[in-house]
Amino acid sequence: MADDLRSTLDRVGDQFNLGEYEIDAYLAVLEHGELTASDIADRTDIPQPRVYDTVRSLSDRGLVELRESRPMKIVAVDPEDAFGGLRSSFAAMVDELEARYTAPTRETEAVSLVKSRSTIIRYLEEVITGAEYELALSLTPNLLRRFRDDLAEQVAAGVSVELLVTPAARAPAPTEFDYEEVATIARARRGITTPILAVGDGEYSVYATQDALRDDRERYGVIFNRSALGFLVSGFFGTVLWTTAETLATDGAERPFPRRYASIRRAVKDLREFDGDEFYAAVEGRDIETGEAVTVRGRVVDVTFEDTEEVASLVVETDDSRVEIGGRVAALEDVEGQEIVIGRDGPPEL
Repeated sequence: MADDLRSTLDRVGDQFNLGEYEIDAYLAVLEHGELTASDIADRTDIPQPRVYDTVRSLSDRGLVELRESRPMKIVAVDPEDAFGGLRSSFAAMVDELEARYTAPTRETEAVSLVKSRSTIIRYLEEVITGAEYELALSLTPNLLRRFRDDLAEQVAAGVSVELLVTPAARAPAPTEFDYEEVATIARARRGITTPILAVGDGEYSVYATQDALRDDRERYGVIFNRSALGFLVSGFFGTVLWTTAETLATDGAERPFPRRYASIRRAVKDLREFDGDEFYAAVEGRDIETGEAVTVRGRVVDVTFEDTEEVASLVVETDDSRVEIGGRVAALEDVEGQEIVIGRDGPPEL
């Protein structure tokens, strides 16, 4: 049975381990039945030089046929013929895998390097659906469409979503796509090398190259599973990627208070939109001198913010003193803010 299981896994892996380009090309051919390489390039985001490699990969998997005419035609294979033989063996394989499965122990500070496209996408989905109050995302247009419903549910639930779509040349126009449905604010960034990433609540994060989602040829993704190191990805997103992008859409000041933040920058940016209004803060963090856990509650009396977004802080007036709150790994302020809640009528609950 072990040999049979390995053989089935090999066959399933060969047919289903598709990159983003292969998926796009396959769906285009399925929809039209027969296309040329130029047709595929016109109907997808696949660069013309990559089309031939992509369709040959599909042909090797038995998903399309290549007819050597002038021009070459790519013909869809009936999915029943392409996948029908796997149905019964696939069901048996799942049963056998379940029988062998031992649930792993979850590490609270796990950092993993992964190369599987499917694993990267699975972790992206976990970050997006698992965020409780804040999301930072850099997605391709294809990934945006894939996670559209998940993002819409999170926005409807009150999660703050900063969405970066890349490359900008392929981002849907705001007149054709409802960005406010899926994001608190959406921007587009030029550059095919802009990475894919997701950060949930400042902790759980995924970072991957765009190439890792097109093919599996020695590309990688990094997973910070509920790790304090997640702020590295969040900081990179906020200072390097976000600041070099153009705004597509924003919901302005529509979200209700209290609002919860993992990022000091997002908290300060929101407060600046309500210049002159009175706000209160409750902050959980660490004293930057002793490292001891502290909780700060009081009225927000000042904010500091540079347009480069490299510096952001707020000052909270407590019953005893004024406390300056910075972000992760703060050095100039009094307290490193790890979780910040902003409210209007008094210090909110943490």
